Amino acid sequence: MRAVLPLDDAAADLATAGGKGASLARLTRAGLPVPHGFHVTTEAYRAFVADFHDQILDAAASGDAAAIAALFAGHDMPAALAAEIREAYDALGHDVPVAVRSSATAEDLPDMSFAGQQDTYLNIRGEALLDAVKRCWASLWNARAIAYREQNGVPQDDVALAVVVQELVDADAAGVLFTANPVNGARDEIVINASWGLGEAVVGGQVTPDTVVLRDGAVAESRIGDKTVMTVRTPSGTREEPVPDDLRHRAVLGSSQAVELAAIGARIEELYGTPMDVEWARRDGSFFIVQARPITGLKQRVEEWNDSLKGDYLWTGGNLGEAIPDVMTPATWSFVRLFIHEAMAASALPGFDLVGNIGGRFYMNLSVLYSLARSLGMNKRLAAVEQVFGKMPPGLDVPLLKVSRWEIVKKIVPMFINIQKRVRTNLKGLRPFLATAQRRSEELRARIATTETGPDLAALWEREIEPYVVTSCRMLEAAGRQGGATLVYTRDKLRKMMGDVDAEAMLTGANADGELASLGPVIGLGKLARGEIDRDTFARLYGHRGPHEFEVSLPRPGEDPAWIDAQLAGLRDMSADTEALLARQKKAREEAWARFAQRYPRQEAKMRDRVTRWNQVVRDRETARSENMRAFWVLRAFMLRAGQLTGHGDDLFFLYLEEILDLLRGDASSLDQVPVRRSTYERYAALPPYPTLIVGHFDPVRWAADPGRRSDIYDARGGSAPVSDTVTGFPGAPGIVEGVARVIASPEDGERLKPGEILVTTLTNIGWTPMFPRAAAVVTDMGAPLSHASIVARELGIPAVVGTGNATMRLHDGDRVRVDGERGTVELLG
Repeated sequence: MRAVLPLDDAAADLATAGGKGASLARLTRAGLPVPHGFHVTTEAYRAFVADFHDQILDAAASGDAAAIAALFAGHDMPAALAAEIREAYDALGHDVPVAVRSSATAEDLPDMSFAGQQDTYLNIRGEALLDAVKRCWASLWNARAIAYREQNGVPQDDVALAVVVQELVDADAAGVLFTANPVNGARDEIVINASWGLGEAVVGGQVTPDTVVLRDGAVAESRIGDKTVMTVRTPSGTREEPVPDDLRHRAVLGSSQAVELAAIGARIEELYGTPMDVEWARRDGSFFIVQARPITGLKQRVEEWNDSLKGDYLWTGGNLGEAIPDVMTPATWSFVRLFIHEAMAASALPGFDLVGNIGGRFYMNLSVLYSLARSLGMNKRLAAVEQVFGKMPPGLDVPLLKVSRWEIVKKIVPMFINIQKRVRTNLKGLRPFLATAQRRSEELRARIATTETGPDLAALWEREIEPYVVTSCRMLEAAGRQGGATLVYTRDKLRKMMGDVDAEAMLTGANADGELASLGPVIGLGKLARGEIDRDTFARLYGHRGPHEFEVSLPRPGEDPAWIDAQLAGLRDMSADTEALLARQKKAREEAWARFAQRYPRQEAKMRDRVTRWNQVVRDRETARSENMRAFWVLRAFMLRAGQLTGHGDDLFFLYLEEILDLLRGDASSLDQVPVRRSTYERYAALPPYPTLIVGHFDPVRWAADPGRRSDIYDARGGSAPVSDTVTGFPGAPGIVEGVARVIASPEDGERLKPGEILVTTLTNIGWTPMFPRAAAVVTDMGAPLSHASIVARELGIPAVVGTGNATMRLHDGDRVRVDGERGTVELLG
């Protein structure tokens, strides 16, 4: 039996010297500054407990830690073993004070630290050493250690304990060093905690230590703690005593010493190949390492994607945020920024953040729009903002930009003039673009698939892909800006003349003179179900549209046969198909026009012209948006091919566009960012959808952890109105219906909606359209009269209430409700 080993002995492994001992042996052999000492091995422990090991296990099974302590205290250490330990101790020097530390075979492991589970004794001398060793052995079986092993599935009969005996460093300062930041997971930061005296006050948490953060070998941050107590040696052990007043607020480490200690920590991490938790001590200006273990539970470092921190603004997830409902990967955010720059010229206004990324989700800055309207004397036009982005809560004080009216006017007038010129120019090319966009998309995807090298793909991006995407975005802007007043005022005028029900019926028919793009997927599925087209044709015509059509990391419906199968299954459950609903709405439309002609015979022709214009504008906008999404299918094809050619697959979704192009040209340095960004994406994607409206600084993680969180509004200023007990919103599409509410969180859960139930959800986009024919009515938290839910519900004649803000908070699966799409109300019946 080898009862004692030198501290640096190669035989001092985990099984023989325990986790702490094996680590100290490794550090010593590597030449790191470790105090002299020796190991009392696990073999010595097993020899000592051999006669009463079964009694230990029985007592552990019953949770009787006191009985186990009595067993150890009642047995004497064998004379030969005691003599061997005394001999090793004498070799350290006459009556040297030592630290006696427990070292279990199941501790200081990468996945389990067992930190603090067993005992340590400091300032031990002479014959007290043997008793300290026995007490360390007994601490393997204290109640805390037994429970920890049970919790982590470590068999009780497998464990054993070694003891490390080391010369006690009479430290004037000590602490802990982390070679990665344990708070934020940053691998490029070293964090040092330091206090006066021995290290037990820091390790035990009795003192607020100094904290020093180093990056790239230099001090980046330094905070001096209020060091109230310190651990000091006494003739019989150690004790806590107050820190002298002149030391409490003095820095323990100077910059040069912090750098020196950090360099030792870096050597230790290099030795182990993993971030380390290191205990250190300082005596007479020299550093000693007394323990080192892998950091357990280290967070993956994350970035902060949060434009709400830029200022006190009002952000909305309405409108375009409904079309981009997901947490975006960095690649998608790159492409969305390109889209915004080209499809929303106002976003380029210098000094104004019109759009933002909050926790990976897309938001628009309404503070900019409100500030512009008030500076230009257009307060009355703010009602049109609500028609697009949704209602503002009563009493909400919208924070405005902190710039002068003159500064806004000076910047905005030239921009408006340029936008008008740009839109007029692009409108001339709209029809030719729409006529060739599908063919161009298919050609580009084919070209991408046959590109052979990374540099060739980067060149294709610059030469053909980017210009095609930019053109599609500019055409969407042109289509969206034509007839804006027509969309708002034609609807308002008809409602005044004919009432809500007839007005909404008269405004339908955008699908009559050519397929409305928002209805395309559901109409195409109907054709596929009836055998009028095959799957390839469906994929070619409609496969670019879906619930996640902006997110390039996710497949399009045209790439996903399972998606098509699921939608076809849903169609078989419908009591009335899409064509029947459109026919029913056509009849309602004709009857409403007949009543208009009877009431206003001289105005019929003029009003029909206005409504025809309305429908043309709606159809152009929808078609341009559809072709823009076809361009995003090209972007996905580009990403997939880039992943193949570089050999880095889906890692590329966590790079930004310029980094992807650099990688294609051979610069792989940005790949270092992938783990951090993937972790950041996963962190945000695990959270529930954020509130529709956000005012001020918003922390998505903190908000998600709040059991009282609201999904309608977050106001960092406090004082938001309470959630309304009633569910009201915009009249999205008229009609009154009673039925069972089905609250659906995502389109992937669409099979839960049964025919005749009322669809209740946060928002809808085109990916939800196949559900609409099954629904008796639609109710959404987000939305406005010009949102997807309103347009599609009107065309199909399905009652809808949109932009309620609180439907998913107030309504639950199985509730019986009455939806009044004319008044914009939802009544809970039971």
